[in-house]
Amino acid sequence: MLGVPIGRLLKPAASVASEEQSWSGEALELRARIMAARAVDQETVSLLQQKLDMTRVIDRRLGASALLGELRAQISQMRSLLGNVLDQPSRVALARVLVDASTLAGWQSLDHGLLRESWEHYDQARSAARVAESSALEAYACAGQAVVLLDIGEPQSAVELTRYACAIAEQSASGLLASWLLAGHGEALAAAGDRDGSFRAFDRAEWTMSTHAGDTEAPYLVFDGTHLARWRGSALARLGEPEAVDVLSDVLGRLSPDFARAESALRVDLVQVLSLHGERHDASIHAERAEVLAAQVGSVRQRQRLKALAG
Repeated sequence: MLGVPIGRLLKPAASVASEEQSWSGEALELRARIMAARAVDQETVSLLQQKLDMTRVIDRRLGASALLGELRAQISQMRSLLGNVLDQPSRVALARVLVDASTLAGWQSLDHGLLRESWEHYDQARSAARVAESSALEAYACAGQAVVLLDIGEPQSAVELTRYACAIAEQSASGLLASWLLAGHGEALAAAGDRDGSFRAFDRAEWTMSTHAGDTEAPYLVFDGTHLARWRGSALARLGEPEAVDVLSDVLGRLSPDFARAESALRVDLVQVLSLHGERHDASIHAERAEVLAAQVGSVRQRQRLKALAG
């Protein structure tokens, strides 16, 4: 009547995993992840940090082209581990390295012109900073994220975010980080056209740096008087101030050749201000060198800036 052979009708039903068996499988998987995370101790975190520090040095010299994929994998691994680490000191230490890795990936993505990915890396860094119980690290991630806002034409939002970063780090940031944050705020104010506010922020950054000489509490920062002057020169160039040429030219003579991307950005700033004041010949010399450096380190961002200025 059913059109089905009697042998098939009388065949025992296939066994179905019980809810208890399914739960046991999930429990085993979770226990395995937690056991793996127990290997994360201070020594493991130190090794992860050393690997990241080496990545940063290579990025500074050669650019992010060959590093971003590897860094993404490192971040994915650390995020997976962080969700299963139970020991609180190890959890905090790992979260600090994750902030460092995510902000570096955010900067590399931005340099590659991957704006959305850069934003997400910085946002992930802010979340990790909260796990690390560090308002200073959250401020550091916020200031990096503000650069993305500048690149998408949201200077006022960048001003607000850098102001927030300076505020939350006021009591906890090292002198070096506080100076770096103030410089970032000055850059955002310059982009928003607030000349006087930008100058005040850079003056405060310089004063803060001078009163905290020898500060080593922010090893993830490569920042000194030369880089502060470079940022000030960049802000002056944004504002179209003629003195930007002297400031940037002086920094160019002091900048270490290790900072190829920074030199490319500095020369683009010079192109911007020289072109504005009719110095076409000098601008073209810097543009040519900036193009070579940008190609050397694979900086899509600086090449786009040059293209926009040429247009």
